[in-house]
Amino acid sequence: MNNDSFELKFWGVRGSIPVSGPEFERYGGNTSCIELRHDGRHILFDAGTGLREAAAYLAKEGVRDIDLFFTHSHYDHIIGLPFFNAIYDPRVSVDLWSGHLAGKTTTRQLIGQFMRPPWFPVEPDICRAEMSFRDFAAGDTLKPHPGIVMHTARLNHPGGCIGYRIEWSGRVIAMVYDTEHMAGKLDEAALALMADADLVIYDATYLEAEMPKYLGFGHSTWQEGIKLAKKAGAKRLALFHHAPGRTDRELDDMQRDAQQSFPGAFVAFDGQSLQL
Repeated sequence: MNNDSFELKFWGVRGSIPVSGPEFERYGGNTSCIELRHDGRHILFDAGTGLREAAAYLAKEGVRDIDLFFTHSHYDHIIGLPFFNAIYDPRVSVDLWSGHLAGKTTTRQLIGQFMRPPWFPVEPDICRAEMSFRDFAAGDTLKPHPGIVMHTARLNHPGGCIGYRIEWSGRVIAMVYDTEHMAGKLDEAALALMADADLVIYDATYLEAEMPKYLGFGHSTWQEGIKLAKKAGAKRLALFHHAPGRTDRELDDMQRDAQQSFPGAFVAFDGQSLQL
């Protein structure tokens, strides 16, 4: 990849639980995992089941230096971590970052609580990669590598969740998912993350008609994503974190309806790559 190429890849776009079957073939069934690639650097966001396929790609490409940022630690965002082959490779360096449990649980403790019996056969001490655990708090500005700036904010999700604004090589990507909006009020934290972004990745788990049934679950709608994207002056909007039962046909309908209101909107799918 040349120095001018900046790529984003969706390895998993589903929320809550992975799914499979003929009704989910085109958009996919893996849970949350997103990769940013530029100038030889690879940064991952979330460790859903999509992380397994990301791991195979990274190994094939001979990638030895990886950052993995968590938005939060609900099952659908961490279940792929024990199957992330990079953490068992002594040639690889992996930095793991979390901030949603700042002051309560460190990133090292988080991984240790999840990867251990009886939930998993082995503990993190079996990992042979060089692993570093990075803690931060919502609101911190992170500079994981030269030329990369990440602004963070707390999102409205049970148990806490981090939204990211990544500024890298003149591009801005906002990751604003696993967040619940308040009817009639635009989320100021979301707007700040999304301001003038080249791409916003937004939680579109529900439809507006479904929200009354799921109040308090911590998710949003494509309609709210469009309101925020327009207000923030964002260029493109990726609808993400699809409900487990949302079929290909229903997601086609969502994309059609969304694009009528905001031409830059699209429904993300597993394996989708974007050149920014």
